[in-house]
Amino acid sequence: MTIENTIRAFAGTFILASLALAHWVHPNWLWFTAFVGLNLFQSSFTGFCPLETVLRRMKKTA
Repeated sequence: MTIENTIRAFAGTFILASLALAHWVHPNWLWFTAFVGLNLFQSSFTGFCPLETVLRRMKKTA
């Protein structure tokens, strides 16, 4: 799996998990959904994604 696909999988998983937590635990979990969405939005303009940095470093050490 490429790094880009891994990032998409992480983002989708985080969004779905936070929506489930907002539904069954507490609505404040929607802030986490907003954070993920904002990070995706900013990375589309800046090209900087913290998860991409982490994954690239992990790939170099493995």
